[in-house]
Amino acid sequence: MTERPPKEDKIRCDACPVMCYIAPGKIGACDRYANDNGKIIRCDPLTVLDHRLEAGGEIRPFLKSDWDGEVIGTDDVFVSGVGSGTTYPDYKPAPFIVSRDVDGADFVTVVTEAIFSYCGVKVKIDTDRHLGAETAIVRAKGEAIGHVTTSEYGSQMLSLGGVDHLTGGSKSEGRATCDALLRLCNREAVELTIDDGATVVVQAGRPPIVNGETEARMRVGCGSATIGMFASQWQGLVDEVVVVDDHITGVVSEHQAGKVLGWPDTGIRIKGHRSTPGRYFKVAQPGQGWGGTDIDDPLSILNPWLEKKGARAGLTLLMVSTTGEHAAYYVLDDNLEPQAKPMPKALQPSVDLIAENCEPALCTVMFQAGAGGSLRSGVTQNPVKLTRSVQATNTRVTCGGEPAYVWPGGGITLMVDVLNMPDGSFGYVPTPALVAPLEFTLSREDYRSLGGHDAAIRSLSDILETGGEYGSAVRVVAPKTGDT
Repeated sequence: MTERPPKEDKIRCDACPVMCYIAPGKIGACDRYANDNGKIIRCDPLTVLDHRLEAGGEIRPFLKSDWDGEVIGTDDVFVSGVGSGTTYPDYKPAPFIVSRDVDGADFVTVVTEAIFSYCGVKVKIDTDRHLGAETAIVRAKGEAIGHVTTSEYGSQMLSLGGVDHLTGGSKSEGRATCDALLRLCNREAVELTIDDGATVVVQAGRPPIVNGETEARMRVGCGSATIGMFASQWQGLVDEVVVVDDHITGVVSEHQAGKVLGWPDTGIRIKGHRSTPGRYFKVAQPGQGWGGTDIDDPLSILNPWLEKKGARAGLTLLMVSTTGEHAAYYVLDDNLEPQAKPMPKALQPSVDLIAENCEPALCTVMFQAGAGGSLRSGVTQNPVKLTRSVQATNTRVTCGGEPAYVWPGGGITLMVDVLNMPDGSFGYVPTPALVAPLEFTLSREDYRSLGGHDAAIRSLSDILETGGEYGSAVRVVAPKTGDT
């Protein structure tokens, strides 16, 4: 079957494998490239980072004639990949290869927007609430886009995206995955549902919203750690303290911290699996209640008290969660059964101290991708040399100016915090795949030794004056964090 020729006024965009035909004044399927009077241009301006601007500062020069040029400098100014355009098809040099003078040394920064089919996000959600079982499917708009992975200290973790969800499933799964990844990476709120678990709204740098409730704080530690930190605060004010936690529930009278303080036995008995003295696993099932368990009544984790072990009428008990969000005070009656009483004023500051030591609950979104394949040919004619230079730390990798963590081992597998990248750093192509800024910085001598595109190197002033293949629009912003 022969391909239908386009109308004469349309031109073909070769910025990604979709190869859209775009009419004058219109944009392609990716919303990133347009037909401007017969020329394919990048819709968003090239982003230049300037350390001399105050946080939040931004100027937007378009041509040198419209701008005083004050931003032109050396190591204070960094051309990022945001808005730069792509190397696709990857036989050509990167859109910008910039010569920089850093402390008197000649450096080169290779700037591009990379198309990532092999990419995803790792999401850290600060909460002790149970979101879902490990390996449970995470969905967006009903489509599977990832799974729950191993939890970390005070946080639940999600692994989202990846090539199998982007291109290995149905078209609707790929579209939903790409859309969720794009919005998460651009720091937008995304609602996720977890099979047999919670519904959570995730947004980088914001508190998670779990089943409609906004989380305020992450736990100060497990129940055992909380006992260790605050046992001395309770001594002399209460006879027994239980810190309820889904992972390790702590009992002060049995705990080593209590023993060091000379805490007497109370005859308390805890349901669950005893680990070491004062530390209990599996006192309840995971859930949305006290300490990330499924209980609303903390007394449900107690067995009958033992008089021969120290239980007595009038014995006082504080039960508290690892965030201080839940707390209750009890006194044993003549039948050695705990009865709820108002919280004594002397004890309330210790509960408040737990809350004070909790950090704000936030969502963290880490973009992770494999920067391999043919995009390396936009840097050098011998791509494996770039990989080896990155692995040897001779070449620095950044995404939108933010330093990326590069995983050891083969290839260039990178990870970066999206919160520190410039606004609007991420795009997409309908294959589907994400597009993200990528920069490689190394000495000019090393760049030449890699077989780099030396003839394509340009000065910063030239780039700001004349732009590049995809237009001349430039914006200059203050970097969010770190050196570039």
